[in-house]
Amino acid sequence: MNTHELTGNNDTICAISTPQGRGGIAVVRLSGTQSLDIVQRRWQGKPLADMASHTVHVGHIIDSTGDVLDQAVLTVFRAPNSFTGEDVVELACHGSTWIQQQVVQTLIDAGCRHATAGEFTRRAFANGRMDLSQAEAVADVIEAQSRAAHRVAISQMRGRYGEELRSLRDKLLHFVALIELELDFSEEDVTFADRVEVTTLARDIHALISRLADSYRDGNAIRNGIPVAIVGQTNAGKSTLLNALLRDDRALVSDIHGTTRDTIEDTIVMGGTLFRFIDTAGIRQSSDAVERMGIERAWQAIDKANVVLWIVDVTSADTSMAHDILKRCTGKALIAVLNKTDLDDDIAARSELNDLLPEGTPVMAISAKSDSDVEALRELIVTTASLPKVGSDAVIVTNARHYQALTRARDAIARAIGGLDSGLSGDLLDQDIRECLHWLGEITGEITTDAILGEIFSHFCIGK
Repeated sequence: MNTHELTGNNDTICAISTPQGRGGIAVVRLSGTQSLDIVQRRWQGKPLADMASHTVHVGHIIDSTGDVLDQAVLTVFRAPNSFTGEDVVELACHGSTWIQQQVVQTLIDAGCRHATAGEFTRRAFANGRMDLSQAEAVADVIEAQSRAAHRVAISQMRGRYGEELRSLRDKLLHFVALIELELDFSEEDVTFADRVEVTTLARDIHALISRLADSYRDGNAIRNGIPVAIVGQTNAGKSTLLNALLRDDRALVSDIHGTTRDTIEDTIVMGGTLFRFIDTAGIRQSSDAVERMGIERAWQAIDKANVVLWIVDVTSADTSMAHDILKRCTGKALIAVLNKTDLDDDIAARSELNDLLPEGTPVMAISAKSDSDVEALRELIVTTASLPKVGSDAVIVTNARHYQALTRARDAIARAIGGLDSGLSGDLLDQDIRECLHWLGEITGEITTDAILGEIFSHFCIGK
C-alpha cells in the first residue's frame, strides 16, 4: 500500500505545523515529490538542489511577484529518510499570523495543496515509516497532559507496542502453519500438530492478549485522567476539598445543605499523573426532584471512578448513609476523609467510622478549609491509585479502538482453545486463529480500510 492508494492522489501538501495564533516562530511543512521544486520557486538563497538531507539554511521567502515575505530558516529532509518517507521541507518563519497565511498561500500558488487533518502522519504510515499504532501515538504525544501519559505515548511511538503485537502475530502464524500442515496431510493420517503443544501455545497467546487488554483500564486512566469521585453527605465539605485539591475556587461553597446539585469536574497533575476530580451532590434522602437527580449522578460518579474519597464531617459524625455509600464503593479504591478537624477532632467519630469501613481502608483527617493535611491527602491519592510504574519501555493500551480489537482477538483465541479441548477439527480451528490475526492486524494497520483510516486521522491537527 502506498501514499497514492491511501490518499487518492500524490499531491505535494503544505500546512502550518505549529499551533494557531501569533508567536515568535511558526513552522510551515511541505511533503511530496515536488516539495523541493515548489519551495525553490519561492526561495532566495542557496539552491535547494545543492542542499544535503537534514541540513539547515537561511534565506528569504518571496511571493509570486518577487517581493520578500520574510527571512526564514529552511530544513531539508530527503526521501526516504524523512517523517513521511517523501521529500519534506520545513520553513521556520516569524510567527505573525499574516506572515504564516501569506507563506502558505504563496506555496499553494506555486503548486502545493493544503494538507488535510493528519495527512502528514497518514503518509508516514502509508510509506511504511510507522505502523498504525505508532501513527496514533503521534497524536497522543501531542495531547499528553502528564509525564505518565507522555511516557506511554513515547513508548508506543517508538514501536514497543508494535513489537509486542508482531511477536503475537508470529506465534499465531506458527499455530496456523502447524494446523494447515496437518490439514494438507489429513488423508494420510499424519499429525504434525501435537495437540498438547498447540494448546500450550494457544494458552500462551491468550495470556499475552489478555495482559494487553487488561492494561487498558490503567492506560485509559493515564491518558484521560484517573477519575476520583468526591462523595459524602450534604455539607461535609466536598466542594471545599475540591477547591483545596485544585488550589482554585472551582466549586461554589456554602453552609447551606444541598448547594451542589450537579457534578463538577476538573483535573490536576499529581505525581506525574493526571487526576480528574469529580465533586458530587450531597447524598441524603430528599424529596426535591432536582436534588434527587444530582444524587443519582453522584452514584454514577462512584460507578465510573477509580478512586473514591468519602468525606465525613467530624463535627456531626452523621453516618446514616454510610451503608449505601460503602456498598456502592465495593471494588473501588476507597479513602475515608475526616473533614473539618479545625472545628472538632472527634475521636469517637473516628472510632465509629473505623467500625464501618472495610478492613485496610485508609483514613485521613484533614481540614479542607484551612488546607491542613491536604498535601498529605494528595500523596495518599497518588499511592492509592496504584497505577503501574510507567517507564520509557512501558507497553500499556490507552486506545479504545485497540482495546476493542484486543478483546475480539482474545475471544477468537479462547474459541480456539475451547476447540482444542473438545477435539475440534483443524479447519475450524484455523478459522478462529485467522480471525485473531485479523483483529491484531487492525491495530497495526496490516488490515484496514479507508473508512477506519479516515476516522483515525480526522482527529489529528492539520500540519501533523
